Amino acid sequence: MALLAFSHTADDINQGFLPAVLPVLIATYHFSLQAAGALVLAQAISSSVVQPAIGYLADKHAMPWLIAAGLLLAGLGVALMGFTDAYPLMFAAALVSGLGVAMFHPEAARYANYVAGSRKASGMRWFSLGGTAGFAIGPAYATVALALYGQRGTWLAALPVLVLGTLVFIDLPRLQRFAPAARTQAERRDAPDRWGAFALLSLFTCLRSTVYVGIIAFIPIYFIRELATSVAVGNIALTLYLAFGALGAIAGGPLADRFGRRTIMIAAAGGSGILLAAFALASHNVLVGYVLIALAGFILVTSNPALVVAGQEYLPNHMGIASGVTLGIAVSVGGMMSPVIGHIGDVAGVPASFYAAAGLAGLSAVSALFLPPEVYLPPRWASKKP
Repeated sequence: MALLAFSHTADDINQGFLPAVLPVLIATYHFSLQAAGALVLAQAISSSVVQPAIGYLADKHAMPWLIAAGLLLAGLGVALMGFTDAYPLMFAAALVSGLGVAMFHPEAARYANYVAGSRKASGMRWFSLGGTAGFAIGPAYATVALALYGQRGTWLAALPVLVLGTLVFIDLPRLQRFAPAARTQAERRDAPDRWGAFALLSLFTCLRSTVYVGIIAFIPIYFIRELATSVAVGNIALTLYLAFGALGAIAGGPLADRFGRRTIMIAAAGGSGILLAAFALASHNVLVGYVLIALAGFILVTSNPALVVAGQEYLPNHMGIASGVTLGIAVSVGGMMSPVIGHIGDVAGVPASFYAAAGLAGLSAVSALFLPPEVYLPPRWASKKP
């Protein structure tokens, strides 16, 4: 699990690394904001659209080598962006990075499920934490890389994936031993896929991701514009939001195993909605704002392990597709909705963006109410011999 979690960190660093490179590219090549944003969109689209297809193929034929190959492509694509001055090649490199992200997630999440044992959400929290940490580390890592080597500093994006990709490749034989035997047709009938429940879960994940990702860009802006603080103070608030979100991923796994996936998803969505509304309404000083936004990040991300495991439980015969959607399309849809939240802020003020996010959190909680009970929750005595 440690190997898979650190691999998840190395993979998702690239999704945070690329946006931090854009200011350098804009300054060097005078790209428009639209052209610069298209590079991020290329990475996001290629990763999200391809993931379910790769998950489908992985469901048909086990391909754990995709974990290592995906890592290498995710980092090498970003690394190459600093070594060309041709926009089409930069765009292609972003597409390659997104393809690597798409290759990594379905199989990595499947094997994280296997090695988690009976306490699925408790184990999956570490894999989820790895991705959350990578997303948060990416911008800081890129800042250091660019400060040291300028535009060519993108080569440092290749280091984490080369190290972890090599370790995964070496460890593949041991990793494959965790995979259960192929299901027989009778076993498939006993554990049918629940596509209706999975569709509801996907809706929940899209809404939850819109809340989590959609407000990231606006947290520093809120502090700067509404509280008249410096950029540094606003960035501290963003750091708290992301850091406490990582802690939420750690806490969410055992809570989901103890109280159930659906219960934690409802509580996380509803609780974060209340906190985000309180943040927009009551954070008239920096300290209160810090506390509320940190708690909102913590509570919101407690649902991460639960939703990934729930997706795999709803589609026991198509775990690759389940992982590809919950970790791919749904998350990317959330990111693509960020401009909508920003437009609300442009029209009605920055606090309105947080009220909108709070409303979406409430809607996601409502959608989770209609999810069926868990397919399986291990009883306390499951590990005891009769």
